[in-house]
Amino acid sequence: MTTMNISLPESLKSFVDEQVAGRGYGTSSEYIRELIRRDQGRQHLRGLLLEGASSRSLGPADPAYLDSLRARARGRKAG
Repeated sequence: MTTMNISLPESLKSFVDEQVAGRGYGTSSEYIRELIRRDQGRQHLRGLLLEGASSRSLGPADPAYLDSLRARARGRKAG
């Protein structure tokens, strides 16, 4: 693992210390890594949403379509 040093104003350092103590993180590094992972996840989700928004429509999202999605989801869980 590589090391990165960051400078924080005292108010942000205090906030990080409070989060570490109050939310069960072992170190401030664990807390910061979790924040970075969440941000990566948000960026990935945003990319997927933008991709979906720019794709062509396959038809209406009527009850039959939603039932077919549920069936597909159940099939993946079982498999």
